[in-house]
Amino acid sequence: MSSASSPRPRTRNTWQKRAIDEILDQSPDFLSAQQVHQSVADSGRTVSLATVYRVLQSQVEDGVVDILALDDGQTLFRKCASTGHHHHLVCRSCRATEEIEAPKIEQWADHVGEDFGYTDINHTLEIYGLCPQCAKNAS
Repeated sequence: MSSASSPRPRTRNTWQKRAIDEILDQSPDFLSAQQVHQSVADSGRTVSLATVYRVLQSQVEDGVVDILALDDGQTLFRKCASTGHHHHLVCRSCRATEEIEAPKIEQWADHVGEDFGYTDINHTLEIYGLCPQCAKNAS
């Protein structure tokens, strides 16, 4: 993946953004925008679902939040544990997620793009399987 400089935050530091940040900071798991919205409401604050989506999307673009698109079409969000580009290994059953680095995939993606004359290459990769605990429970 090519990246000339670190992204510049585009989101103003509003109370809505801080409320969403607090929810994401407290959860090690990926959450849907609806879950974030409900958690903010449960804390006694009111924010529109559209604002939640806007803040989450901005944070994804800024590299602060990871996004995970599930096979069922659901989109989930989580604060990044890694500071650089990374991928996810996701349990199909419990949604446990490991952040993984894959330098060979980065090189491969860059080469594929270059082979076809593309520039500014970017990609997303999630690998799905059963975590050890869910595999044990399934047998």
